[in-house]
Amino acid sequence: MIQRIASLDMLRGLVMVIMTLDHTRDFFSAAHFDPTDLNKTAVGLFLTRWITHFCAPVFVFLAGTSAYLWAARRDANAETSGFLLKRGVLLLLLVSTVEAWAWNFSNDFRQLDGGVLWAIGWSMILLSGLVKLPLPWIVGFGGLMIVGHNTFDAVKPADLGGFGPWWAVLHTGDHVDFGGGWKLNPYYPLIPWVGVIAVGYGFGWWMNSPQWRSRNRLVLLGVSLIALFALLRFSNLYGDPHPWQAYADPALTLLSFLNCHKYPPSLLYLLMTLGPAMLLLGWFEDWPTRKFRVLQVFGRTPLFFYLLHLYVIHLLALLVAAIDNGPVSALIGGGIWVPDLPKDYGYGLPTVYAFWLLVVLLMFPCCLGFEALKHRKPHWAWLKYL
Repeated sequence: MIQRIASLDMLRGLVMVIMTLDHTRDFFSAAHFDPTDLNKTAVGLFLTRWITHFCAPVFVFLAGTSAYLWAARRDANAETSGFLLKRGVLLLLLVSTVEAWAWNFSNDFRQLDGGVLWAIGWSMILLSGLVKLPLPWIVGFGGLMIVGHNTFDAVKPADLGGFGPWWAVLHTGDHVDFGGGWKLNPYYPLIPWVGVIAVGYGFGWWMNSPQWRSRNRLVLLGVSLIALFALLRFSNLYGDPHPWQAYADPALTLLSFLNCHKYPPSLLYLLMTLGPAMLLLGWFEDWPTRKFRVLQVFGRTPLFFYLLHLYVIHLLALLVAAIDNGPVSALIGGGIWVPDLPKDYGYGLPTVYAFWLLVVLLMFPCCLGFEALKHRKPHWAWLKYL
């Protein structure tokens, strides 16, 4: 069996746990508005949402890293392109079926939401072609996409005529209406996620090189990315379509500074999230792995965790609503974004956090069981894609 890198599993597992907090809030919070709206939010609510910004960049980045390690630790005949292509197509199928049904327990195949699995799926498909290039070219392409894409923030789909829908999918994330009830909501537009997975693929070389994979080098990388974020953000010159503002309340000024654009992820958003992720990865390199077994289990079963936790949260929300005489019929159709959900329904942050911890506890034995199944059934080839 190929030896896994424990620090990568711990980092991935940690962001799975943090992601669960955001999705728990989606179904239980009494705040039915965007927590990053500084005109409405409170500090605790903002930070509850903000901390979950780390999840998507780390998922996509480590997807590229895992792809490199998958290829590097197999023989030269391993078909990396084929593996990435198949896994990417599988993710897109899951987006339109298993994931779509988890959010609202119904599925109109004519209306598709393009979220994080959508972005990873397409990124893997495109990476399956990029891996034919030399590694420096792959990293250079990815870096250019990450650094340069904010140059085009002012370009809107309406400016591009017939290419407008494609631009929505690639960069702006605007809804695309094809007519006849067919709609696409690509709120995870592909630029620069493809760049993130490409740079993550190059980072796999770093993690596979004993002379580079060290705590000090990883911490230095993390600190450098954070420092670059702070300098660029303070300058308000480039890197995010929403400049930060000074408020009379210093707390709001700080929140404005941290409130970077996610859809699509700006250069500053990626620096702000991947920098601390590198710090954590460096620290995980030297921390005893036995103390973080739960995170490692989650990090070794990320796709299974992702799909299952959506059902666990949704079903738990329905159970709680039924016990509490809540709006069960409305919650069947989704969380706090559902139009017919009563405005006064939901719970404060302490209760949301309690439900979050409950979901995490429920997920551990499920992921442990799934991992045991993969060990017992190595001949089930389809399991390697989950």
